[in-house]
Amino acid sequence: GRVMADITYHGVPEPYWDTLAPAEPYVPPSVERDGFIHCTDGREALSIILTQYYKEDADDWLVLSIDKNRIAAPVKYEDPAGIFPHVYGPLNRDAIVDVRPIGRAPDGTFLLPG
Repeated sequence: GRVMADITYHGVPEPYWDTLAPAEPYVPPSVERDGFIHCTDGREALSIILTQYYKEDADDWLVLSIDKNRIAAPVKYEDPAGIFPHVYGPLNRDAIVDVRPIGRAPDGTFLLPG
């Protein structure tokens, strides 16, 4: 049978996402800066992280839902809790199974879609 999707999440500013070619692998600036794409297996954690680092950013943001079973690049967990996978390389687009806008509270806190 088909393997159940094992989803991890990644936040991206919508204006940046909109500049990318849809057929090309996703390579955010963090790959050049840190060597990997930052993800989290906890949706709530994504909201907390984005709020912590990007609350003052006026851009609209998106949440990518990524099926870890489809990622072609190496994926490594380097945090003790094992909920923050790092994708070492380009993210193949067929691994991105959903893209949704992240809402904001009036104070700028990121609110995940239902």
